[in-house]
Amino acid sequence: MTASTLGVLMLLILGWAVISERLARWNITAPLVFTVAGFLIANPSWGALPVDVEAPQVHLLAEVTLALLLFSDAARVDMASLRRNLRVPGRLLGIGLPLSVLLGSLAAALLFDDFTWALAGFIGAALAPTDAALSAQVINDARIPLRVRLALNVESGLNDGIVTPVVVFMLSVAAGQLGATDSDHADTVIGPLLELGIGILVGAVIGLGSAKLIALGSRRRWMLSGGRRLAALTVPLSSFALAVTLGGNGFIAAFVAGIAFGAALPRDMSDRDKVGELPELVGEVLSFGVWFIFGAALVPIAFEYSSGSTLVYAAVSLTLVRLLPVALALLGARQDKATVLFMGWFGPRGLASVVFALLAVEELGQSEIVGKAVSVVAFTVFLSVILHGVSAGPLGSRYAGQYGDNVQADGGPRARRQIHRQ
Repeated sequence: MTASTLGVLMLLILGWAVISERLARWNITAPLVFTVAGFLIANPSWGALPVDVEAPQVHLLAEVTLALLLFSDAARVDMASLRRNLRVPGRLLGIGLPLSVLLGSLAAALLFDDFTWALAGFIGAALAPTDAALSAQVINDARIPLRVRLALNVESGLNDGIVTPVVVFMLSVAAGQLGATDSDHADTVIGPLLELGIGILVGAVIGLGSAKLIALGSRRRWMLSGGRRLAALTVPLSSFALAVTLGGNGFIAAFVAGIAFGAALPRDMSDRDKVGELPELVGEVLSFGVWFIFGAALVPIAFEYSSGSTLVYAAVSLTLVRLLPVALALLGARQDKATVLFMGWFGPRGLASVVFALLAVEELGQSEIVGKAVSVVAFTVFLSVILHGVSAGPLGSRYAGQYGDNVQADGGPRARRQIHRQ
């Protein structure tokens, strides 16, 4: 990314921030704004600003952004509240998520004959995580029952971290199947497991240790004002970087660090809720850049390699692949049909899927088969950005009018920052 591209992007963020509330009233989300801007301004066919999808800085930006958001989402989870309301989000993550991966993979294998099983598995796993930022109006609507908003928040906050090992494993196997790596079968299996173990260990040590250090510095008044927020920002960055340096998975490290950090930070700390604001804010700003890159580099790939099967898969992924697992997961959970459909629809594909697509380009290289696979992921995300962004306001209001409890309550770990990412 050049200096001119960075300058234009910063001006776009400024412009969006100034009119963000007005755009929200029109159901225009930030992902849609920056995706369209990237497509129009930096499209390789006519764009004035160059964006190279294979450039190392592009992949680093995307990876750091996901690491920050994985950490923030995990750190924000209130374990006490989650334990009291575990039934629905637990079912969505424990039953719905694996079923979504499996069903999405089977659909990819059936619709695309030339995909290897690992490539089909990658698509199924890459499109399983949800992103509540695309339906922020639903998450922020206090008229909607708290249990529904909490379930959607917890699900979107944790499913990308849970599915990351599956994505990494499928990419590793696909690289061997497509000849993109010289690794043998044993390396293909053991490598991702080793990366997972190192990532978990690094994340747990840094997350737990940093929380204890921040608590000690706060208790003994060693820290300047704002020092806690700055210290918190270093946790996901250091865990990600150290895990990658040691040959581990940086995303898993950041995710585990967030869980450990949030659990170890003292509950009686006066500004505990504000400690994680800086990682969230930096991740939020960087996410705009990732959406810009998505529009500039991946959306053109989506159109270049798209076919009738691509459109069918995108439609199936956003409906059947999401709705059926949610319905099966909530059997016996005493949820009415309208609530099941509502929660099933608001499972938008977002930033995590974009980063996984960029990882596929990085790991598998550029070829026609890889282009088709990336096109499937990118096209599905692009369709989700439009459909879920536009429908969040109207469908949320309709559901709230019928089932809302009119309780002004916090909607979960990500609700407080959704207004900034909508």
